Amino acid sequence: MRAPALLPALAVAALLGGVAGGLARLGLTPFGQGDWLGRAAELHGALMICGFLGSVIALERAVALKQRWAFAVPLLSGGAGLLLLAGWRDAGAALGVAAALGFVGVNVQILRRQVLAHTLLLMAGALCWLVGSVAFALQPPGMEPLPWWFALLVLTIAAERLEMTRLMRRRPGAEASLYAVLTLLLIGAAVSGALYGAALAALAVWLLRHDIARRTVRAHGLSRYMAVCLLGGYGWLAVAGLAWSATSLGWPLRDAALHALGLGFVFSMVMGHAPVILPAIAGVKLQYGRRFYAPLALLHLSLLVRLVPGHAGPALRALGGLLNTAALALFVLTLMAAALLWRARKQNVGVVRQKA
Repeated sequence: MRAPALLPALAVAALLGGVAGGLARLGLTPFGQGDWLGRAAELHGALMICGFLGSVIALERAVALKQRWAFAVPLLSGGAGLLLLAGWRDAGAALGVAAALGFVGVNVQILRRQVLAHTLLLMAGALCWLVGSVAFALQPPGMEPLPWWFALLVLTIAAERLEMTRLMRRRPGAEASLYAVLTLLLIGAAVSGALYGAALAALAVWLLRHDIARRTVRAHGLSRYMAVCLLGGYGWLAVAGLAWSATSLGWPLRDAALHALGLGFVFSMVMGHAPVILPAIAGVKLQYGRRFYAPLALLHLSLLVRLVPGHAGPALRALGGLLNTAALALFVLTLMAAALLWRARKQNVGVVRQKA
């Protein structure tokens, strides 16, 4: 079952708003108090995590579930992003809670079909989205939504990697150690930034040690590209964990914590899985080629610029942020080129068959 065309469009709108808001935060675009760009800057995290990434995850899950009602979740989360950009924060936050609640319902249906370790982790991620969205809507003192929203992404990725490696031989206690790390992550989201960061770093070590990408990186073609994306992302996950813990102890590393996690880890995963997920969601076939490495390399290099020399001065930090945006734009162009190349190849094969 394919997703209606409106749903990816809503996710893309949230992405564009989030990117524009991120650039505004770096001082690269002028904005006034109360205009849409100012709101995008203020709500950058909500737009990127819930409006875009949450919608994409919900789309993928709805396609897998093959039930029409499940597509209401990305409709709600994408619509919430538009309301936030329009200045209707309370309505957007309420719609975001409804989206997260619907996503929990989707995962309940998945669990009814298949109760396995990875589906339980997916449910835990859905509940994190709900907790974060409630925190964003009600704004209780001392409770931030970002750790919970990021937990949605981290648990979803951990679940997918656990599913992919379920047939691999692991040392005794490997899965138990993963559950222990993720439990610490959830406790940290509730009570301790230092513990949250330590759990992120420990998860990076677990993934680097146990993921099948350690083997497939020696393969060729798409399998190797995906493995490079994964292993690079795990490196940034470790950096994010250390930076998150340091931030909680008073070090000025919040930008490194958030963007090593959100861009370095999460978007490396997005780049790695897009050639497989996009055809399933949108029915768009892609012709893989080595050109896919260009945006990936630019993403990593731009993050290095942003977080290393950029830590010393706002100009270099802004340059790194601008290059982050260029990496995402180049990835979109790469996907479009891959879709056109696949279509052209299919047409050429059809012409050859007709002549034969």
